[in-house]
Amino acid sequence: MKDINRLKKLPLWEMTTDEELSLIEKNIQILNYKKGDFILDKSEGCFGIILVKKGSLRVHILSEDGRDITLYRIKSGDICMLSSSCLLDAITFDIHLEVEENTEILNIPSNIFKRITEENIYVKAYMYEEIAARFSDVMWIMQQILFMGVDKRLAIFLIEESSSLNSDKIKITHEQIAKYIGSAREVVSRMLKYFEQEEIVSLSRGSIEILNKDELIKISK
Repeated sequence: MKDINRLKKLPLWEMTTDEELSLIEKNIQILNYKKGDFILDKSEGCFGIILVKKGSLRVHILSEDGRDITLYRIKSGDICMLSSSCLLDAITFDIHLEVEENTEILNIPSNIFKRITEENIYVKAYMYEEIAARFSDVMWIMQQILFMGVDKRLAIFLIEESSSLNSDKIKITHEQIAKYIGSAREVVSRMLKYFEQEEIVSLSRGSIEILNKDELIKISK
């Protein structure tokens, strides 16, 4: 199965035995989702381990008043452990996984991965390392929301998104940006309008073009 070969390229699979790999191969699922679908919603915390083959997912939480905060995004080749948070007693909050574009994933059911982690201390250690790295991303997001102005958060987002896409033109809505940076759509729209007036970006329906990246970098610092 060629999908197992993809998994074997990850550091995790160097730690597994032939028997464990055989168990994974027999139980792994290939799942497809459409843009806008929710893979994990509400308190369904035992979905399993996810590896994105193609596409992207957005991991977020919701406050009691309905505020949406993006924790991080999972893109092609990335693995997500928090989708099986039932394996970790210390994680008591609910996370949500939204499909950003048509996406294909490999899923290792949580009961299979739990069995492996209980028998293989190296896999368990890897799982905690991956989760710790993700929480580092989460803390960076929280630091931005708590201590940075919207202008700086928006500038950082546009720079990172441009770098990820390798393009100065970003196809995205103001609503999506608001979700990513933890703000309100109206606030994002006003700030983008200001950036446009300063000739830092050019706005069109459903897209933003960066005109002056050097100025964005100044704002982001």
